[in-house]
Amino acid sequence: MSGGRSVEVVGGGLAGLSLGLALRRRGVPVTVWEAGHYPRHRVCGEFITGLDRATAEALGIGAVLASARRHRTLAWFHQGRAAGVSTLPEAALGVSRHLLDQQLARAFCAAGGVLHTGARRELKETAPGRVVAAGRHRAASDWVGLKLHVSNLPLAADLELHLGAGAYVGLCGVEGDDVNVCGLFRRSEALQAGAPATVLVRHLRAAGLQHLAGRIEDAETDGTSISSVAGIHFQTPGWAPGRLAIGDAFALIPPFTGHGMAMAFQGAVTVVEPLVAWSGGRLEWDEATRRAHRGLKSRFRRRLLLARQVHRFLVEPRLQPWLAGLSRTGLLPFRLFYRLLH
Repeated sequence: MSGGRSVEVVGGGLAGLSLGLALRRRGVPVTVWEAGHYPRHRVCGEFITGLDRATAEALGIGAVLASARRHRTLAWFHQGRAAGVSTLPEAALGVSRHLLDQQLARAFCAAGGVLHTGARRELKETAPGRVVAAGRHRAASDWVGLKLHVSNLPLAADLELHLGAGAYVGLCGVEGDDVNVCGLFRRSEALQAGAPATVLVRHLRAAGLQHLAGRIEDAETDGTSISSVAGIHFQTPGWAPGRLAIGDAFALIPPFTGHGMAMAFQGAVTVVEPLVAWSGGRLEWDEATRRAHRGLKSRFRRRLLLARQVHRFLVEPRLQPWLAGLSRTGLLPFRLFYRLLH
């Protein structure tokens, strides 16, 4: 196919850029609007698990991911105490959003896509050919996400997961000697005050993760990487006629539990065919969005439901000891959860 009606993607993150790249590979004219600029840091675990080969091939992102670090082991900690090491069923890819988003943007432009940065579009407006990929739905929430990159921080395994009081924090090696430290915490206005470089450490100490806080303070911090996000909630909106949303704009899955980065790519692949059909004049826009939303729900419904249940064991103090105990004794059904969350 070549030409046809143009698709407009609002949001140039993983979902938006990979959708644009996939559509360009099918000859569809695509314009992506991104409010920010590349490269940029985002609150993200920065490790990709559960990305199937078919999705990577359909998107044409194999070369982009080729340089990502391969991680196979995960060390668990509960309130600073080691709680065992798990082996991932397949390697996780460690890559920063700072690098990945920029590489995807370059690939999209090289494929003939039109990219506008520093430009916003009204998210509530629906129009034929418009796909919303501009992040999560904002709502009142008790949660805040925080991230930064540090170097000279040895890890107990390829990945570390720390469970604290109403919090969990993941550590993942990305490019070079950099380690991404990303956590989900109960929101506290008092802890938000002060120098941005110390906000994450204050949240760690408030969650009882004193040892991890000390390790972060002893490491070298990349001040440009400090990021935060609030208003986090994990509900999936229903379909509205004519509106198509992908990535976090479709549904935000709890961090760590549900292969969120892989979901962004898989969601993009899921909606390609209805959009190609609309671009070629074979579907009306409302029907194209209805089919695309139905495909997204079918692909992710089970994963979202299960991830929200697992999420409780990661953040609720009364349930965390059960998770830590199962990990410490080797009884944690880690591989089963991994398969179910695909």
